[in-house]
Amino acid sequence: MARGGRVHVDYRQLQRIQKKIEKLEHADFDKFCQSAAKELAARLLSKVIRLTVTGQYPEGSGKVGGTLRRGWTTKTHQEAESGSGRGGNAVSFAEDLRVTKRGSVYEIQVINPVEYASYVEYGHRTRNGKGWVQGRFMMTISADEVERQAPQILEKKLTKFLKDVLEG
Repeated sequence: MARGGRVHVDYRQLQRIQKKIEKLEHADFDKFCQSAAKELAARLLSKVIRLTVTGQYPEGSGKVGGTLRRGWTTKTHQEAESGSGRGGNAVSFAEDLRVTKRGSVYEIQVINPVEYASYVEYGHRTRNGKGWVQGRFMMTISADEVERQAPQILEKKLTKFLKDVLEG
């Protein structure tokens, strides 16, 4: 049977913990979530662009490959660009992304408005209708990769955010 004893409590430590909790209450979690969504969208864009195939055309045909690869963007950038091209670097592109919040979900739509993008992604019949061209699944593969990596990315980002808030 345990005997009663004394417990020593240093109230200064409790006050320090209380101050840290107050700092967390004032932290901008919305800004953190938007930043995290932007980082994941930028990683997705990077992966899908790298996986996107480019057309190979005979010399002198006048055709240039890469239209599908250059087509990847986000819905808000497509509306803002009106055909002017991305320009800048990936970091500035990601920072400019507009995040939509629906309830507790932060969303950025990554799209490819090139009309044949879905045919390359999922596959299609040949012109004569007797064969099948396999899909390349650039977006599907890229989204799966980012989804698998997201917990580690977000954990690292959250750890840094909490450290900055609590120590700053």
